[in-house]
Amino acid sequence: MYAERASRLDGAVVWINSPSGPVGPGSGRVLPDGCMDLLWHDGRLMVAGPDTRAYVTEGGPSSWAGLRFYPGTAPAFLGVPAHELRDRRVELADLWSPALVRRLTARVNAAGDPASGLEEVVLERAADVGRPDPVLRRVVVALDAGRAVAATADELGLGARQLHRRSLAAFGYGPKTLGRVLRLRRALGLARNGVPFAETAARTGYADQAHLARDVRELAGLPLGELLGRR
Repeated sequence: MYAERASRLDGAVVWINSPSGPVGPGSGRVLPDGCMDLLWHDGRLMVAGPDTRAYVTEGGPSSWAGLRFYPGTAPAFLGVPAHELRDRRVELADLWSPALVRRLTARVNAAGDPASGLEEVVLERAADVGRPDPVLRRVVVALDAGRAVAATADELGLGARQLHRRSLAAFGYGPKTLGRVLRLRRALGLARNGVPFAETAARTGYADQAHLARDVRELAGLPLGELLGRR
């Protein structure tokens, strides 16, 4: 069973995923979403970097908890450029002092709810990081609205190379890839709500339904119908 809620950290989401309930199509498949997560699993703290393709979890069903950062905000918190963690899952102790991570892990494990324990740890440390760069949020908002990369750069007063460089550090990949990932997320949201695939493609900026189908296969690793559990 998967459940999520808005975090007290601006723009972030707290989530849990437990093995109870039926297993549906696409279970164990984490789709690209432009975000990075701090994870708790089996008493360990890990970091999920930004994905450019579906990440398929290994092993049997097990309990996870996480805090999903708003796109572009995790690198400042972690102290690591996003592109260094692209398509990776790493132990938090590989990024921070092992002694510090042991203390934080003990706090999360001692919490009655690991997800809430994660949130408390993040809120405490985020207070020392400072507010995220507002330009990065504007990049996300523009691309999520379907704006072209060139138009986004112009609106922000950035050159194409500068936008690409800042995007690599903040999101893990260039703005074109980020826009593609965000478009997929919008399309899946419509399709899951029953919007016909052709209409979904038109409303989210794909050339046609075939274009949508290709993007889903490349980014999610499954045909759209199978991903959504439709036969």
